[in-house]
Amino acid sequence: MWWDERVSARFRRNLQPTLTYWSVFFSFGLCIAFLGPTLLDLRCQTQSSLSQITWVFFSQQFCLLLGSCLGGVFKRTLAQSLLALFASSLAISLVFAIIPLCHNVVVLAVVMAVAGLAMGCIDTISNMQLVKIYQKDSAIFLQALHFFVGFGALLSPLIADPFLSDTNCILANGTANASSNLPHIRKSLLPHHPGNLSRYELPMKGMVVTRVSYAFWIMALINVKPRILGCGQQVPQRTRIPGFGQTPRPFPFPSGSSEEAEGEVEPPKLSSAPHSGSSLAGHEDLFSCCQSKNFRGVSFTYFAVHITGALVLFMTDGIVGEYSGFVYSYAVEEPLAVVHKVAGYLPSLFWGFITLGRLISIPVSYRMKPATMVFINVVGVLITFLLLLIFSSSVVFLFVGTASLGLFLSSTFPSMLAYTEDILQYKGCATTVLVTGAGIGEMVLQLLVGSIIHDRGSYSFLVCGMIFGCLAFTFYALLVFFHRMYPKPCPELDEASPEKAAVPEDTGQYQR
Repeated sequence: MWWDERVSARFRRNLQPTLTYWSVFFSFGLCIAFLGPTLLDLRCQTQSSLSQITWVFFSQQFCLLLGSCLGGVFKRTLAQSLLALFASSLAISLVFAIIPLCHNVVVLAVVMAVAGLAMGCIDTISNMQLVKIYQKDSAIFLQALHFFVGFGALLSPLIADPFLSDTNCILANGTANASSNLPHIRKSLLPHHPGNLSRYELPMKGMVVTRVSYAFWIMALINVKPRILGCGQQVPQRTRIPGFGQTPRPFPFPSGSSEEAEGEVEPPKLSSAPHSGSSLAGHEDLFSCCQSKNFRGVSFTYFAVHITGALVLFMTDGIVGEYSGFVYSYAVEEPLAVVHKVAGYLPSLFWGFITLGRLISIPVSYRMKPATMVFINVVGVLITFLLLLIFSSSVVFLFVGTASLGLFLSSTFPSMLAYTEDILQYKGCATTVLVTGAGIGEMVLQLLVGSIIHDRGSYSFLVCGMIFGCLAFTFYALLVFFHRMYPKPCPELDEASPEKAAVPEDTGQYQR
């Protein structure tokens, strides 16, 4: 096997919860990608205008960000986190089932807001719990986690495609021009930027003919059964009190210790007192992280590591959002003027290589440090945008650059999360802060780039990407600088020491 026996044993002990987190992230991916391709059919279903239907985008993205901030509330116990994941996954399944019944755009926006909240909770809790379970071994499992979200995002449009309308789905007179350009309108429709499509008059009244409901019901069925089987069978393993006919579980030592390998250690003494501050200091929700009690006695580098790590992901996840959203519009405009059908492959190519890159990163992350992977990612993004600017008139290089950008961006988030948590010795609020920063970046930069393209033209799309890439590299350099300044842990409290192991911790182990 390409990983050692210690990691393999740890994975086997935590197999069920790990598979649960991976499966719910697949649901997260399904929910991310379905809205774009189906939005025109949903416009017909709700009989709304283009400008009205784009508010559905905003409601989902804003509530996803809010859910990411609140997700850490459910970290107190593993039972809470699993219950929250089960509820969130079930909510997404119900949203898929309810969407065909929403015939008003406001009702649809509210339903998508619920989906956004569920997605945000899944994002924060899954990342947080995997880091909590595996700690220094978490990089490889985080890469796998983000592969599943990419796989879901790749599969969702494929499920929806056979049910999308080939002609205008509201039958009315005088819609031939719009109907013939429907694929182009579908690819160009972006959050709060339907202005470039104002020349296409789509009817709002008439007979609605759309089969998109079947796509949502299929996704609901795909989503709900694994969630019930995966989350419903999980029961947190707790230490049993001797004398009640139950054998106490051995206390699992941190990875790499000789005690863990031998399995011949005595269980820790039980205590009704709450855990020490060191064991519960990290993995808070965003609002708990901002409480003044968490800032006592910490150096300025503690804040600097959180902020610079979040800013790197603000830029890189923002690039993912703006590139996937605007690469089609950039390709069909001058000077490239790619035909609509060919340009339509660019977003799929981008997401396909993001998924491929995450799959490749699973074994690579075991052999390579997270800091090195992040460095390769940000430098690769910077070089790719530079070459895209130099060869801006080449259609072939646009496709090559799109694939390259997807590969370099694919593993940035999980690698940065593993790197930052490792710097903070898993006692900060890095997971929540980084997830929130990434969500803000994806929402804000997409809106910002859309406004700039509308005012300055399509070429500014690549210029913005280059600027964001430079900023990401700058923030990464600052993160490395603050990492060198951050105080190192005391040798006597190293992970492999008995003193450290004697502190009771919830290690995230489960049993049926």
